[in-house]
Amino acid sequence: MQEVKMSGNRIGVLIGKAGSTKKELEERTKTIISVDSKEGVVRLEGDDTPLLLRGIEVVQAINRGFSPERAFVLLDDEDLLLDVIDLSGLTDSPRQMDRLRGRIIGKDGRSREQIENMTDCEISVFGKTVALIGLPERLKVARNAIDMLIQGLPHEVVYSYLERKRREAKQNMIDYYY
Repeated sequence: MQEVKMSGNRIGVLIGKAGSTKKELEERTKTIISVDSKEGVVRLEGDDTPLLLRGIEVVQAINRGFSPERAFVLLDDEDLLLDVIDLSGLTDSPRQMDRLRGRIIGKDGRSREQIENMTDCEISVFGKTVALIGLPERLKVARNAIDMLIQGLPHEVVYSYLERKRREAKQNMIDYYY
């Protein structure tokens, strides 16, 4: 049995329309999920430890702002990881937090989208965190790009870094196969 603390406004997302999301998660992870919406505690019980842990990750991903569809990719590929960057220690004012989130998201979401496209990672900027879902190597590149934005580097510098990493990855694939 595992417990996850969940913010109240995300519990409805986890449960889904008429319980559909919760039911699908239970079926796919062979777990029993109980939700205490007053306390904000989600309890998962199951005998298959790897599936139970994967279910916890999906719940955490939903709690960090991912839609159930995007969080469920964790169940499709065992190599995918969930990584959460806590922004709360980096700023001391709500305005600075908004600025940080704004830099990561970019105008009309373009910056987040660009990082997602160039790293094949899913990114959710929610509350005081940035959550990422992706393969380990690509997650590392996406996280570095986000760290660069947090440090205040211009977006062009970050995009150049991402482009360089993408070229290197492509070259490594070519070298690997030839």
